[in-house]
Amino acid sequence: MPCPSEIFSATLPRLVRMALFCAFLALVLAHPVLAQFEEKSVQVGQMGLHLTNAGTVGRPNVRNEPQGLPSMEYPLNSGVEHLFEAGLWLGAYRGGQLSVSTGSLDDASGYAAGKAGFEFSPLPGWPVLEKSSLPGNPNYSLSALAHQEFELHFTDSLTYVPGSGQPIANHLLPLNARVQLNSLAWNFPFADYFTVLRYRITNLGPLPWDSLFIGMWSDLVVRNVNVTNDRGSAFFNKGSVGAEDSMQAIYAFHVTGDDAGFANSYGAIQYLGAELGGTFYHPVSPSSPGFKVNPNYWIYNQAAPTSDLQRYDRLRNRGNFGPSANLNVPGNRVQLLGAGPFARIDSGQSVDYYVAFVCAPRRPDQVPDSYASRTDLRNNLGWAQRTFLGEDTNANGVLDNGEDINSNGTLDRFVLPEPPAQPKMRAEFSEDGLDLYWDNGAEASIDPITKAKDFEGYRLYLSKPGDDRYPDATTRMNLIAQWDSAGNGIGYNNGFEAIRLTNPVQFDDDSVIYRYKYRVGRLLPGWQYLCALTALDEGNPAVGLEPLESSRSSSLRRLFPGTTGQNDPTTPLDIGVYPNPYRLAAAWDGSNARSRKLVFYNLPPRCQIKIFTLSGDPVALLEHNADRDFNGSQAQWFAEYAGNPEQVVMAGGEHAWDILSDSKQSIQAGIYLFNVQDLETDRVFNGKFVVLR
Repeated sequence: MPCPSEIFSATLPRLVRMALFCAFLALVLAHPVLAQFEEKSVQVGQMGLHLTNAGTVGRPNVRNEPQGLPSMEYPLNSGVEHLFEAGLWLGAYRGGQLSVSTGSLDDASGYAAGKAGFEFSPLPGWPVLEKSSLPGNPNYSLSALAHQEFELHFTDSLTYVPGSGQPIANHLLPLNARVQLNSLAWNFPFADYFTVLRYRITNLGPLPWDSLFIGMWSDLVVRNVNVTNDRGSAFFNKGSVGAEDSMQAIYAFHVTGDDAGFANSYGAIQYLGAELGGTFYHPVSPSSPGFKVNPNYWIYNQAAPTSDLQRYDRLRNRGNFGPSANLNVPGNRVQLLGAGPFARIDSGQSVDYYVAFVCAPRRPDQVPDSYASRTDLRNNLGWAQRTFLGEDTNANGVLDNGEDINSNGTLDRFVLPEPPAQPKMRAEFSEDGLDLYWDNGAEASIDPITKAKDFEGYRLYLSKPGDDRYPDATTRMNLIAQWDSAGNGIGYNNGFEAIRLTNPVQFDDDSVIYRYKYRVGRLLPGWQYLCALTALDEGNPAVGLEPLESSRSSSLRRLFPGTTGQNDPTTPLDIGVYPNPYRLAAAWDGSNARSRKLVFYNLPPRCQIKIFTLSGDPVALLEHNADRDFNGSQAQWFAEYAGNPEQVVMAGGEHAWDILSDSKQSIQAGIYLFNVQDLETDRVFNGKFVVLR
């Protein structure tokens, strides 16, 4: 399919452009089978963000199905969500007629094809693409700008749902816009809490757009979906909003900070800038006088704009964020971040519009929302803005003297300082404890700005027992060891000889050559430990940049220590259970009866565990296989607290049980029998344990 921005050139006569536009619509409607709804979630850093090729952002059913893909989750795998749904708004005049197209609006259940207010449709023939700037990634592409990048295409040109004949309710005056959305996300520690969205918006119609305003409607709401039992309006009415004007951002927060204390963070949307015909649009840019960013909010479905005129008015006017707004009172407020006006956009012309979805922890303060509590939010918004601006350090849209970092004569955005490459780490349990191995690939890293090899050292982090159940568990990890280059003024200057292997190690199932080893020693069984190894560089004092460190989240391992199993077929089985007796809740259990676990230990590699009542009635049947890293993963505890199965490392001789029957019913207090059969040697072991309530 030809690119619309190429075939709708403004230099063509109006009748020719009209004919080409009709031909384009005919081509779109002729491919209804290809116009399939697709959804993806960014999950490369600490924040997850859900995207669809229908133009919506967020996953509205996350509050009812928390174990699915994240909506706007931060930290990732924490259950702390920050978004119900969001969508693009476009408003402009064509030939004197006002038209506003909306990607989402106030709606209790969110997107559905053909529903009023959801006026963008997937563009037939354009599947969702994924690419990455990381050379080792299977989606590696030279054109990628970020560690994870999705590309989605949609349009408001269709007034019917493709392939169904169903009209899109109240969608009578489309702007005839084609939108290409590229999401950009990184796993750097200074950039893993935001995702940049670039909307390339093309005028497909034969008429120009005048006085264009672009905005993001959103229902930002901060709740821990793993903890809260609230549904309906009770889920949404605990929050409030604010505007961080110096950062061109609107944000939301949980006023009371409850949800077991696990909702103390901010979710924000930030206007970064826009480019049209060589002009940079930003409130501080001299090239766009009169351009403004307008934060707005209203009470859900009470003061919502319902006509194109009302929606356009909200896009071009700032809402009331004054003292009389009383925003520290909880309520259900939705948001709109408008920007404009943009100059005339002719047929075939495109505008690039950039926003960032940003999360940050909320610092403790006696006031629910204060300047001090937003310290991390301002820092994170600052990094999002700095990441977008790239070489354009003064935000004027012009490559000034001294800004061309890579000397290519072009104003480049998204020029990020980079920490060293992530070390490749392997964790191995043994009878003596835990051994960590890693390679030396990070030591060859070259900084993209200074072009120097600036590797400095390694840092090893480990969590304390119980910290894994906190949403910010990765930030709670303790630095337990650091090794860095000797002979300079950075770090400990302790060198690498204490951990360097005389003979590098390679494992049979792994192509990596490991050159370092560190023994952690024994860890307490039954607990989950979070472990991460990072590499850091020297920093760049010339530009005021502190030493940068690779991502903890991308190197994270979730360790479950315990027995390594009975592998000797000539030895009688000796299997146990802990804790025994099991009381109402073990110390490591979750917050409800469905997130508890009891552990069988000293198991053979492949076995079957049968659990009975004292009278012989069957209760549960468990299949254990030490070759699978995630034994016991059917237990709800692991879904809530163990995160990504690919990060999990288990000792191999243990298996967790959720203390529920095969029908997922709670069992009674009493004495229980269990039978373990080794599936490789037919060895059998019988035992018992006690459950107390």
